[in-house]
Amino acid sequence: MKTKTLTLTGQGKEVEVPKIFSSTVREDLAQKFHEINKEQAPYAPGEYSGMKYSASGIAKHRRHLWKTQYGHGISRIPRKIMWRRGTQFYWVGATINSARGGRAAHPPRVEHFLAEKKMNKKEAEMAIKSAIASTAQEKLIRKRYSSISKETKMPQLPIIVDETVMKTNTKELIKFLKENLKGLEQVIFRNRAVRAGIGKRRGRKYKQNAGLLMITGNEEEKKFSGIEIKKLQDLEIADVFPLGRLTIYTEKAIKELNEIKENK
Repeated sequence: MKTKTLTLTGQGKEVEVPKIFSSTVREDLAQKFHEINKEQAPYAPGEYSGMKYSASGIAKHRRHLWKTQYGHGISRIPRKIMWRRGTQFYWVGATINSARGGRAAHPPRVEHFLAEKKMNKKEAEMAIKSAIASTAQEKLIRKRYSSISKETKMPQLPIIVDETVMKTNTKELIKFLKENLKGLEQVIFRNRAVRAGIGKRRGRKYKQNAGLLMITGNEEEKKFSGIEIKKLQDLEIADVFPLGRLTIYTEKAIKELNEIKENK
């Protein structure tokens, strides 16, 4: 299968599309691989949280016994003493999860976060192939970006740009993308806006879309503001997930994809 590249002059040449773009998209395996590769800081309460004071176990309800709770009409839960007057005590429930300041009922454990998550090699390969192949499927792109109208005509997928595009500056690239990807302006560039509602007082004042992803060759060095750029060797499934991210490939990236064997 062949496709034409996008150039500054508008006269693109035909390029052989790698077989990986024809792979079957397995969304279930891609999601599984994405969950395994997530990095989450381990968190858990302290070992003795909620148990840093003296509280007797089962309350004693026997007559003529020191510190008994007999005749007070209180339940049998661990209690700590707040004050006493002779043989009269004032208790407050403690330690158990239903008591104020007590331990958590089923808290998260650090061991859970440190446990190694595994996935079969063949499944991982299929997940990576599915992620790359999804960038060339119009159905998945429209599914991910609900803001794209039905009237918008999608460019020929996968989108491949000529080497001359990499030599432009940011201003020229923006003009080039607007001309060749009409109707996708709200998806191409990163937009940051102040969040509506109370969330802006809780550490998430701004919300920002992902924007366009440009995949370059391993030896290509370029920076464009407002667009995420990744080398082919640094590409991770988190960069493409959810499947169907609008992606542009350079010619060198396509050549390197062609050189990769199907079993690698």
